[in-house]
Amino acid sequence: MTQQVITYCLGIPEVYRKQAVALYDQAFGQKLSVAIGKSADREPLFIKGLQLEYAIGAISENQLVGLAGFQTADGSLTNGIQYSDLLAQLGLFKSLWALIIFSLYHREPRTSELVMDGIVVDANARGLGIGSALLKQVQQLAQDKGYQTVRLDVIDINPRAQKLYERMGFKSIKTESYPYLKGLLGFSGSTTMQFIIS
Repeated sequence: MTQQVITYCLGIPEVYRKQAVALYDQAFGQKLSVAIGKSADREPLFIKGLQLEYAIGAISENQLVGLAGFQTADGSLTNGIQYSDLLAQLGLFKSLWALIIFSLYHREPRTSELVMDGIVVDANARGLGIGSALLKQVQQLAQDKGYQTVRLDVIDINPRAQKLYERMGFKSIKTESYPYLKGLLGFSGSTTMQFIIS
């Protein structure tokens, strides 16, 4: 069996934009469907709004097989989606609803902190260590840029992800429970995790 060669790049090349959108929706579409119900409505927003310079891509045989988005004080992978785009795509009431839901997910980076903005590995490329490699790339980026910490949030229905983060040196610093939102969001709590740059 031929060993799959995977390369990693800071800033996903524009040619992979549609693949990045498909991957992002594959991972977070169910979570985001509360804000924007249809994939057909989410896709044009992501095609226009994803800021690919705020992501690390994993590429194999001209396919984007994974990505890790991040957020700094300067911007983030998902920061390019504007209210005017929501309004044009969804109309007034649906766009206002989407803004309310997105506000529940919003995280502002603290001083000297890089915040993860989603990580996903294509279903057909799992088990190859891509998730761990992407996290290492993010940690290295944070160190190279002089950040002191990397922070992320993991929802309570994703224990496999939390175990991966723990293996990669992230420590739980806060757990929040909001059972009253489970019917709306599909999960009832989240854990904030932090990696300290040595």
